[in-house]
Amino acid sequence: MRRDTKFNISKGIDTQLVIIYLVLVIIGWFAIYSSSYNPEIHSTNIFDLSKNYGKQLIWIASAFVLAIVVLSFESRHYMHFAYHIYIFFLLIMLIVVFVGTEISGAKAWIKIGNYSIQPTEFAKFATALALAKFFNEGKTQSQKRYMWLTAFGMIFIPIIIIIFQKDAGSALVFLSFIILFYREGLSGNIFLIAVTAFILFLLTFMLNELYAIAISTSIFLIFWIINRKKKKKLIRNAIIYGCALLFIFSIDIIYDKTLQPHQKMRIDTILGKTSDPQGADFNLNQSKIAIGSGGLWGKGYLNGTQTKLNFVPEQSTDFIFCSIGEEFGFLGSLVILSLFTALIYRILFLSEQHRNPFVRYYGYGVASIIFFHFIINIGMTIGLVPIIGIPLPFLSYGGSSLWGFTILLFIFIRLNNS
Repeated sequence: MRRDTKFNISKGIDTQLVIIYLVLVIIGWFAIYSSSYNPEIHSTNIFDLSKNYGKQLIWIASAFVLAIVVLSFESRHYMHFAYHIYIFFLLIMLIVVFVGTEISGAKAWIKIGNYSIQPTEFAKFATALALAKFFNEGKTQSQKRYMWLTAFGMIFIPIIIIIFQKDAGSALVFLSFIILFYREGLSGNIFLIAVTAFILFLLTFMLNELYAIAISTSIFLIFWIINRKKKKKLIRNAIIYGCALLFIFSIDIIYDKTLQPHQKMRIDTILGKTSDPQGADFNLNQSKIAIGSGGLWGKGYLNGTQTKLNFVPEQSTDFIFCSIGEEFGFLGSLVILSLFTALIYRILFLSEQHRNPFVRYYGYGVASIIFFHFIINIGMTIGLVPIIGIPLPFLSYGGSSLWGFTILLFIFIRLNNS
């Protein structure tokens, strides 16, 4: 990567990415303002710090400053200090496990006066940088054998720490880096294993362990008969079978010991195991009603009823998309979908075009994280996936989220200019 000490912030950056970023942030603020708006007790002061929209203006202004700071650093520094940044945020997250503040059941926050910071949001760009540096380093033949094991270890370390913070939703985000892994040559067998694990989970969860064990054993016996004269394949199949059994027996343990009661209820509700009219079912139904009531054109800005009357849970954070869907309808929702699609496509396009592999690795990491948040957040508001509580990038209320995604994106913008 060439030295670029004379970099001019106003020149060379990708204006398309910056414009999409600004449009999303502005739309997000208007949606947050709308979700907090009450015509009877409404304050005309948009800087009212007792309201989410007032606080969000501070977060937005500081995010713009952060973006400028990120662009001011030389590109080579991000690669040189990638591991240092990664380790730093891992240590901060580990400290939070012991001394952090608990909010909504997750002990993942650092309280600073009236504000709270969630280090997990910053660990995302830190992990993306560390993985980019790892893949960019030359590997000997012996090192290549353990490359994927190390790469998976780098994402599982923050996952384990976040699980101890009791924030399962944020932990799942780090699995999005598998998209980067596939781009860099991870075998499709991993995808097959993931699908198999999901099927075993459903069998165990929806029926019981005996059904899952019986099906796994039957499949193992079939492959044993087919490959009975091939010793290596028999050993491989036996290992896979053993791992499947361990996974089946671990499902109940993970479900009982790791997930919070409200997360269990959401999974039970989504899979139809139980009904919770005043809890998970109510939240999801109100979310669907809000989006569906918007129709094609929407009810108009500040005219939403579901979000105004607080029927929708977390309407300015995890469910911010409901406010947009209700007030701007299908066409407004389509604009949001188009903006995120354009953002992700642009990042991937620039990543593939860049001559420096480090930029490509990091770019795919950025696209993976944004894609996962985008798909899961919108999916949970319309009932396609369980409600796991992750924000919609650049739109949801919250300083940690906005800062984290701003740094994540503008590091890529800076690297792309190198």
